[in-house]
Amino acid sequence: MITVNDIAVEFGGTTLFSEVTFAINENDKIALMGKNGAGKSTLLKIVAGANKPTRGGISAPSDAVIAYLPQHLLTEDKCTVREETSKAFADVLNMKKEMDEINEQLTVRTDYESDEYMKLIERVSELSDKYYSIEEVNYDAEVEKVLKGLGFEREDFDRLTSEFSGGWRMRIELAKILLKKPDLILLDEPTNHLDMDSIQWLEEFLINQAKAVMVISHDRAFVDNITNRTIEVTMGRIYDYKAKYSDYLVLRQDRRIHQQKAYDEQQKFIAENKAFIERFRGTFSKTEQVQSRVRMLEKLVLVEVDEVDTSALKLKFPPSPRSGQYPVVVSEMTKKYGDHVVFNDANLVIERGQKVAFVGKNGEGKSTMIKAIMGEIDYDGGKVEIGHNAMIGYFAQNQAALLDGEATVFDTIDRVAVGDVRTKIKDLLGAFMFSGDDIQKKVKVLSGGERTRLAMIKLLLEPVNVLILDEPTNHLDMKTKDIIKEALKDFDGTLILVSHDRDFLDGLAEKVFEFGNKRVKEHFEDIKGFLAHKKMENLKEIEK
Repeated sequence: MITVNDIAVEFGGTTLFSEVTFAINENDKIALMGKNGAGKSTLLKIVAGANKPTRGGISAPSDAVIAYLPQHLLTEDKCTVREETSKAFADVLNMKKEMDEINEQLTVRTDYESDEYMKLIERVSELSDKYYSIEEVNYDAEVEKVLKGLGFEREDFDRLTSEFSGGWRMRIELAKILLKKPDLILLDEPTNHLDMDSIQWLEEFLINQAKAVMVISHDRAFVDNITNRTIEVTMGRIYDYKAKYSDYLVLRQDRRIHQQKAYDEQQKFIAENKAFIERFRGTFSKTEQVQSRVRMLEKLVLVEVDEVDTSALKLKFPPSPRSGQYPVVVSEMTKKYGDHVVFNDANLVIERGQKVAFVGKNGEGKSTMIKAIMGEIDYDGGKVEIGHNAMIGYFAQNQAALLDGEATVFDTIDRVAVGDVRTKIKDLLGAFMFSGDDIQKKVKVLSGGERTRLAMIKLLLEPVNVLILDEPTNHLDMKTKDIIKEALKDFDGTLILVSHDRDFLDGLAEKVFEFGNKRVKEHFEDIKGFLAHKKMENLKEIEK
């Protein structure tokens, strides 16, 4: 059992949460919920030992293994995928190596009665007990099984990790965690960089093979499928439900109804007593009753009603300058990485005002095509034509990570704002749920969702007529996703959207480009029509 003991986190005079206590038992599958900025990632880092609380602490058995997958990280560049993943077994392999070295010494030493010799005997005995108590494992086979489950092909195993995008490196880190078979797995938005096939594999692994799990995720289906317990972080404290996410939503609503009723009754009680005090203050015969009620009100513990996230993004893109009829045209494009062909003779024609989706399995070239359109990478054949007066706004998958961590929220926007906008920065930040002291926070302390919102504001500050968004909903809560979707529906320019989120694409994209089998295929229908045409229920099947 791992216990969180009365922890509190305070910074800059603000209390993020206090008096948080709970236990994590074997086979608990916990969803950590709460609105963006409530402190979910901070709490996860404290349990992982990556951060220290202001007060309180974590207690765990000395041999407990806790593995943590943060939102942002990079693996080393000098290893192959197989070598990097095999580091999961480093402790076991190092144990074997030390045993072999000691046994080698014992065969050549003759000082059998010395203290040093006895220490070597004790050490090799201790190592042997540990090593031979570990279940015998074919490490290469385990590495291959997990990598394949997470979407890697066999030919990828001996490629350098430096050849892969941040999302694929994240999968390597995830593979290492799963192979360690830890007592507790901590995952912060693990599905952001996974296609649907890999998400399904991860779900089955966590349900059937993992011990305790604590996860932060805005993927409703993923959370509902894997969890049996929900801990909500709200208003500086936690509520612990022995229920999966969808059941927790119902229980939370019931809790708020009861809180509101108790709050209303208490407010009525307070008002009645204050009226009595005001009415009879100075009346000699009622002096004792008045003082009694004053003392009672001073000692009264006030009922609090948990916050409901009623904040809304009043999100509106500025009017688009008119572009030419065809803002983006790609002709006969071929792109290779060494012998690996991403796509061959790809063609795209996107007309002014169209909203299109790029769909397909990870690694089939969606982000590569966008980088080619943006001129960020070279390609091996064909050409890209950017139309007359096309002004492109680009939101990359790692956009939020590119922000200056030392800058404040206000400074981040102040640096790029020009003209009249400079006088309205606080209003703009307020519309994106940055208010009060939030605007003076440094970017490095923001949650993933807050960074994504801040990066989105930067995108809004210049009028553009072509928006290219590569997985823009990663790290965003469900409500914010809906608000951004409505704003994109009203955007009067051209939209190119890469997303695995079928709900987000539904009603937004009117044409689909399908990436797969080294080809790009055009479908003149929305996402619903596309799925119906392919006789598929959802994007999970496309990505297979």
